[in-house]
Amino acid sequence: MVEIRNLTKHYGRNTAVKGISFEIRDNEILGFLGPNGAGKSTTMNIIAGYLPASAGTVTVCGHDITEDAIEAKKCIGYLPEIPPVYPDMRVEEYLKFCAGLKGVKRADIMPQVEKAMERLVITDMRRRLIRNLSKGYKQRVGFAQALLGSPKVLILDEPTVGLDPAQVTEVRRLILDLKRDHSIIFSSHILSEVSAVCERVVIINKGEILAEDTIEHLEASMTANTLLNLTVDGDRDTIVRIIKDVQGVKAVRDIRELAERRWSLSAELENEDARGEIMTALVSNKCGIVEMNMAKLSLEQVFLKVTSQAGGKRSSLQDLLDETPEAPDNPYDSE
Repeated sequence: MVEIRNLTKHYGRNTAVKGISFEIRDNEILGFLGPNGAGKSTTMNIIAGYLPASAGTVTVCGHDITEDAIEAKKCIGYLPEIPPVYPDMRVEEYLKFCAGLKGVKRADIMPQVEKAMERLVITDMRRRLIRNLSKGYKQRVGFAQALLGSPKVLILDEPTVGLDPAQVTEVRRLILDLKRDHSIIFSSHILSEVSAVCERVVIINKGEILAEDTIEHLEASMTANTLLNLTVDGDRDTIVRIIKDVQGVKAVRDIRELAERRWSLSAELENEDARGEIMTALVSNKCGIVEMNMAKLSLEQVFLKVTSQAGGKRSSLQDLLDETPEAPDNPYDSE
């Protein structure tokens, strides 16, 4: 649906995007991730035809965004990070104006506007001046204009910024529903949000793609980096020896005495399979298990580990996680 090949963008002596290549498949939601200044917005502006590339090509539904810009842009609905709304226009008036700009046939303008307002739950705001709307409603109006013209490709840059938790849930539901008729590139700083709606992710930093992988592999990488947190009654040295002797235990750490003969500690596991063996071994040695819970590397921390790389050879997300050093203090979040 969308092919990006060797895309490069220079701003004077600075290179914002460095020869990146990836694709967005038919009816796919692709997460496009990166910290501030990584090159995300520049890349999406080039895909949308808002900025020219310094080198490389972008093809949308078979149309080159530079050589066949009009046809390519007909296939694109774009919601930038700051919604392109006119504060002195009313919601319905603005959406009708946008539909006209997109070349929607006159007879189809109102049906499309009505459908977009209904999907974004802004029908009750149709007569309101945009300047009087909250930030969340302005975001919804911007999203609604992206749907006009029935584009095959949607480019969504931080679409949930300014929304309250209930609105975020609604927008997530909408994005998943839109997948039936659209290919979507979804950019966000919040990795857990991307995980909720995307099937595949591309991670960019300093203008280079560091990793491209599926959400399934991303989640698998989490479960491969788990801790078992325990509170156990018994002799300290005996408890540590028993746990270390279990196959699949990489290390025992953070040992603290909570009370007389009661200890809090964490066992770093290769996978979750060792959990049952640890429990059995402790009980058989008359060590009382007061509490046990699993922990894993959080989504945001995986993102931080990947984007801490200096760049270079592109690989799978799991390869990068295997290559990166352990996160600094407290790298685990309890479930």
